[in-house]
Amino acid sequence: MAIKVTLLTHTPNPEQTVAMAAKLCYSPSGIEDIRDGLDEEKTASFLNMLSDLGHASPTEHASFTFGIEGISRACSHQLVRHRIASYSQQSQRYVDGTKFDFVTPPEIMNNEKALAAYNKVLDLQANAYEEIRNALVAGYINENTGGKYRGTDQEIMNSFKAENKKQYSMFVKKANEDARFILPNASTTKIVCTFNARSLQNFFAHRCCNRAQWEIREVAEQMLLKCLEVAPNLFKNCGPSCLFGPCPEGNMCCGKQKEMQKKYR
Repeated sequence: MAIKVTLLTHTPNPEQTVAMAAKLCYSPSGIEDIRDGLDEEKTASFLNMLSDLGHASPTEHASFTFGIEGISRACSHQLVRHRIASYSQQSQRYVDGTKFDFVTPPEIMNNEKALAAYNKVLDLQANAYEEIRNALVAGYINENTGGKYRGTDQEIMNSFKAENKKQYSMFVKKANEDARFILPNASTTKIVCTFNARSLQNFFAHRCCNRAQWEIREVAEQMLLKCLEVAPNLFKNCGPSCLFGPCPEGNMCCGKQKEMQKKYR
């Protein structure tokens, strides 16, 4: 499954919202007339002023909520490290792990030997997950029924489920808690996240960088494109840190600053 980013919702008129906050800081306007005169041109002027001054706090009044799917758990672990945001992620406790897809890195996809080894291990883990989960569920059933049901784990589960759907569901969720330990970082996940504009600008500075891991860089680029559609003035200077100064990576710099500047500008 390809990475897909959807802008689910955002602050209405996000640029004007930020401009109102800025106007309050720099003019004697009262709250009742803070919106007066903030046409498209004046709003853009306020946003440009904030950018020139490095005054970022007014941008925190605009928020953006994204739905992200088709990413790996390895990617989502990086994403949630951005702490000034809110997250709701698909649970491996409540969702059947046998239904997860897996992300294959491009470098592995393009290497026949690596891909064969990768797929072999993924198949083993998927099968092990199902075996572990079924064994645990069958064990819970036997413990709670005194060994009433006989047969394979799957047969025990099917028989019990037909008579006790609610309790069966509880046993499965309990088993998932432990079976999920076998699932790899490659397992796909879905996540909803909400950032304010200031946090997004920081996120883009780090994750649009050429040295960011390929998967989260693609997520960041898709998020930035979505933001530019609804708030072009607010995000026009966003991208990796090297756009407007020296690369902060020091000796680890990718050496492609000119290419990155051309791409994002």
